[in-house]
Amino acid sequence: MKREELEKLVREKLEGKVPPKIVMDTVETLAKYLDKLSDEEVSKVIEMVLEEYYNNAVDPGEPVGTVAAQSIGEPSTQMTLRTFHYAGVRELNVTLGLPRLIELVDAKKTPSTPLMYVYLVEPYNRDESKAKEIARLIEMTKVENVARRVDIDVFSNAVIIELDPEMLEDKGLTVDEVRKALERLKSRRARVRVNEQNPYEIIIEFAEGIDPSKIERLRDRILRIKIKGVKGINKVIIQKRENEYVLVCEGSNLAEVMNIPGVDYRRIRTNNVKEVEEVLGIEAARSLLIEEIMDVLEEQGLDVDIRHVMLVADMMTRSGTVKQIGRHGIAGEKDSPLARAAFEVTVKNLVDAAVRGEVDRLWGTAESVIVGSYIPVGTSKVKLVYNPHAE
Repeated sequence: MKREELEKLVREKLEGKVPPKIVMDTVETLAKYLDKLSDEEVSKVIEMVLEEYYNNAVDPGEPVGTVAAQSIGEPSTQMTLRTFHYAGVRELNVTLGLPRLIELVDAKKTPSTPLMYVYLVEPYNRDESKAKEIARLIEMTKVENVARRVDIDVFSNAVIIELDPEMLEDKGLTVDEVRKALERLKSRRARVRVNEQNPYEIIIEFAEGIDPSKIERLRDRILRIKIKGVKGINKVIIQKRENEYVLVCEGSNLAEVMNIPGVDYRRIRTNNVKEVEEVLGIEAARSLLIEEIMDVLEEQGLDVDIRHVMLVADMMTRSGTVKQIGRHGIAGEKDSPLARAAFEVTVKNLVDAAVRGEVDRLWGTAESVIVGSYIPVGTSKVKLVYNPHAE
């Protein structure tokens, strides 16, 4: 059998019955083994594809939401509460397991351990020294990262900062760059200069007296001054992966990092779903949500079909923004007042519904159970009316 004949046969038997991608995948897979398969075997494989597809199809009236909830909820009870795990990097930790799953379904604005994986374009991804240049541009460096000590002299109204030469070299900074950053100190009557006797000592002289009660606050303010880097990225580690260097960042700032020259913005990845929604849109947020939930489940060794997770992600993102599964999100926005009351804060929901004069059509499962009616699932979803007097 030739490729053209194979394609014609597959289209005849599958087109219109299965999605186009399955048709194309079947053609591509069978084309590899045409010399080893007889015509009957090819036909048999096509029939098996169709049978497998029908076996996996959802029956009309099947409660897919309940099945998804059971399929994710039951294995999740076996999750450990092991919050942190070293994801191949000794210096960084990542929230995994149950805490991370709760974080995802609650649509938390920022994860407890935000992470970014920054891929680089050539030649930066092949050369460690060039990758280090980008890492230095991204990593937020404050005065506290390069200062050996900070002394406050109340009598001479001065702050003396001694810099660590090794840290300056590691961060790719000069004393002059630190001095310029300190000049941004929000005090108009402060003079910043480098000590002539010690080139690694910077002196900030204040025209007004330093209040002894505010010494600690002043010291903290000086130490927190940003010298360079991207806001929110506290640490950057260079990793070697499959013949290229990747930057693993503690913290996340997608919009700013994407604009840094040398960064491959098409491959950049963050674990912050809300940030992805804001920068790349709701479809990207949905994809990330599915990936992150599946990663958590697989890391714990739990086998959950991805379609259940896709349904959860669809429900969380269908309104155009990422919403949590809870009374402030999906469960709290149900049309049925009885279903909302069955979930949480019962009295408040019933009172609010009564005040607004809401009507419950009893179209859902929860409200049907409450009033003792048949639930609209399976055969109960089908409405048949028999008229014995009809001809």
